[in-house]
Amino acid sequence: METIEIKKMLSQFTLFRGLSDKEMDKIVGISISREWKKGSHIFMQDDPLENVYFIQSGRIKIYKSDINGKEQIVTIAKSGDMFPHVGFFRKGGYPAFSEVLENAKLVVVPIDQFESVLIENPELCIKVFNVLGEKIVDLQERLEAQVLNNTYEQIIKLLVRLAKLHGEVLENGLFLLKAEFTNKDLANMIGTTRETVSRTLTKLKKDKLIETDASGNIIIDSEKLLEEII
Repeated sequence: METIEIKKMLSQFTLFRGLSDKEMDKIVGISISREWKKGSHIFMQDDPLENVYFIQSGRIKIYKSDINGKEQIVTIAKSGDMFPHVGFFRKGGYPAFSEVLENAKLVVVPIDQFESVLIENPELCIKVFNVLGEKIVDLQERLEAQVLNNTYEQIIKLLVRLAKLHGEVLENGLFLLKAEFTNKDLANMIGTTRETVSRTLTKLKKDKLIETDASGNIIIDSEKLLEEII
């Protein structure tokens, strides 16, 4: 990707909107474009934390793994997202793994150089901290869901969240969540078992709270689902 293309791509991120050409040129000047194939890892847990990534296309699974190999999905990042959200102004290793779910094209920015640009541009620094704040709120809400809600309620909240983040909005206000998340993926997002997710989805379909089409995509009425747990 040429410099002009990198600049055009990064300019589409909310983070960089409003920056002058001179300010954008500083970001572009430290950026490189790379492509990763499906199934590859961009970084491994505990690798030295060196870069921040901006997704032009593709999807990235961010997950943690314990000493027994049990996986906990932190998030699924998509086009328009930045990751990881830790590492600014601190040293250490990546706190999770990043696996490419779809062939991905990313812009890579070295964190130490990005930090220097942030220090020189307070407006951009504030925007970064706003993004980080939104992620903290999201993680806090998910943690509260795990503490305060039973597994059935957690699965409902997960479906609604995924529908809003990754789903396709239908004309009637419903969401179409494509069959790209397996039951195991859903289970790993909230720390339960695949069997529990399967039983819950079956119950939700039986109770007509969700529908599935011939391709296994889930049709979700978020308001109707959330009424189930009020």
